[in-house]
Amino acid sequence: MSSKYVPASGLGRAVNELEETAIAVILGAMTLITFVNVILRYVFSSGLIWGLEAVTFLFAWLVLFGVSYAVKITAHLGVDAVTSLLAPRTRRIAAIVAGLICLAYAALLLKGAWDYWANFANLPQTTGRWFPTGFEEMKRTSYRGWYEVVDISFPEWLRFIEPVMNEGEHYEKLPRFIPYFILPFGMALLLFRFVQAFLAILCGDSDSLIVSHEAEDAVEDVRHMNAGD
Repeated sequence: MSSKYVPASGLGRAVNELEETAIAVILGAMTLITFVNVILRYVFSSGLIWGLEAVTFLFAWLVLFGVSYAVKITAHLGVDAVTSLLAPRTRRIAAIVAGLICLAYAALLLKGAWDYWANFANLPQTTGRWFPTGFEEMKRTSYRGWYEVVDISFPEWLRFIEPVMNEGEHYEKLPRFIPYFILPFGMALLLFRFVQAFLAILCGDSDSLIVSHEAEDAVEDVRHMNAGD
């Protein structure tokens, strides 16, 4: 039975489009910035001061989008040396347990990501040691929306956020809460994808979270190449 689960819901399609579009745009932007920086450096002895930092942030966004997208397209590697020996019913139970563990793991990541990002977004962190039980009471001294990145200049079209996030003071550089937003957002996408995969197991559309056998596929490709010789 195939382990690939493609959601038919409108939300699932919207998330698919978001991930695929974001990944394509990020890859294009990284390539363009790097190419321009190389030309400027080796031809004009110049460069984009903000280029390296921008590419670093874009790469982080790409990785975190890719983590959830890989769950959707069943690209994560898995080892089924043990589960493949189990009876179908036992294998399904093991898949449900693995799904529950993945859901708990994604929820923990989401809580940690939110709490870290909230430091820079003038928002309260969650309470609770492992899972959120509420939100902490915010104090004016807790606001850190004024934290800026090192090199990326603040775009003029975002000046409208200054009264809300920086008490009316002007930003010189991009505030950190903007590039750091991918942390809670990416973990929310990951949790969403694990929920989809878990529901697929419960509904019988999938019998395992093991979704990719890249090493076996590579060996099979080599075997075919040798056979062709």
